[in-house]
Amino acid sequence: MSAPTGSTWDERDDEHIRDACGVVGIYGHAEAANLAYLGLHALQHRGQESAGIATCDGARIQAHRGEGLVADVFSASLLSRLPGHMAIGHVRYSTAGGGGLLNAQPITARYGGGTIAVAHNGNLTNAGELRQRLEAEGSIFQGTTDTEVIVHLFARSRATGIEGRLLDALRQIEGAWSLTVMTEDKVIGVRDPHGVRPLVLGRVGEAWVMASETCALSLLDATFEREVAPGEMVIIDARGLTSRRYLPETPRKACVFEHVYFARPDSTVFGRSVYGVRKASGRRLAMESPIEADAVIPVPDSGIAAAIGYSEASGITYGMGLVRSHYVGRTFIEPTQAIRHFGVKLKLAPVEEVIRGQRLIVIDDSLVRGTTSRKIIALLRSAGAREVHLRISSPPITNPCFYGIDTPSRSELVAAQHSIEEIRASLGCETLSFLSQEGLLAAAADAAGGFCDACFTGRYPIPLADYRTAGEPDA
Repeated sequence: MSAPTGSTWDERDDEHIRDACGVVGIYGHAEAANLAYLGLHALQHRGQESAGIATCDGARIQAHRGEGLVADVFSASLLSRLPGHMAIGHVRYSTAGGGGLLNAQPITARYGGGTIAVAHNGNLTNAGELRQRLEAEGSIFQGTTDTEVIVHLFARSRATGIEGRLLDALRQIEGAWSLTVMTEDKVIGVRDPHGVRPLVLGRVGEAWVMASETCALSLLDATFEREVAPGEMVIIDARGLTSRRYLPETPRKACVFEHVYFARPDSTVFGRSVYGVRKASGRRLAMESPIEADAVIPVPDSGIAAAIGYSEASGITYGMGLVRSHYVGRTFIEPTQAIRHFGVKLKLAPVEEVIRGQRLIVIDDSLVRGTTSRKIIALLRSAGAREVHLRISSPPITNPCFYGIDTPSRSELVAAQHSIEEIRASLGCETLSFLSQEGLLAAAADAAGGFCDACFTGRYPIPLADYRTAGEPDA
């Protein structure tokens, strides 16, 4: 990797698809802002571009948003200036509308009945056509995020009451969404009817907590109550929690990639332990793609559970052949003289004791462009690996996601353009295998059933209005 001194590292060179956003909601706690802050910290893996918290003391909604990590955006003194027993929060990685402070969430807006704050995890597939219609009718947008479309639909609705306005807005949108919404007297949580993105409910004493993942509940010592169901709206106010289904029951299409990569391994998502699913994926991968070797090593961190499963199923020794640095920012000063494998060595350091002279099975969760995998394999070679056999604990990614995940276009997805043998030769490993579609779904299956696997199959379960209007590039 070459770049001018003091340059910003192009994260597109990274191997992994970018995370979805994360949301939290708090009702009935004297330190709602602090709980929201901690919840967002637990969800930091879901978005690192910006963070925001909105609170309400029963009379006035206040909010603070900033670019960067949660700990950089908020301080103790700033949180003390966000009073109230209600809060919603958001961490963002842009999947629609680009980055920047204008698109940071929660979005707050005044309307005829008061003030509303909205935080959104997902992506609307008809946001473009809705925005055009709203602008033609006189709406003025401050940013470019699709979440603002929801706010405008809410504000312009002629329905009665908060829930009525929100229902009116939700019935006009398509795509994937998990929302936390706050007004002066209530916090609302909503999931789309397919349940693409996760949203869970918990309790801290008498207070209610909502979050994208259960790992946020764990940090808050909250008791897990249940998932917010697909197509459900939960309303939490002084009367307690009430629930209503706002759209007819629809076949569930939960994002299977939450289990592959996005969610934290200590979370339970869609009723299954993320760690357990990843470990089961590794075990199935060992059965589907065995090879003689001396050690199984993961690409940390997301490949660890699958590597443990592969090791257990194959009987081949597990080793930490690569150590990950968690302190790499987006900007760094590159030395004036080239250092071999510089970019990948910022993140991963080889453990020669595990690598030298060994036949290695390297486990990673996914293969996107192949650029980082190629560098990792070269790094292992330079550390003395005798053989490198790459195993991917998910199927080949051949199609972009339109439901809240930042994926490359189809032309940039290596598995969409090349055969497995061509990819293997390009990467420079002895063998390359992927987990089968059937293997992944078997590892992730639960009683609820039904996953969106469009990134592997191209079968999109929700209409793509905006993308079809534009010729659906690369879809």
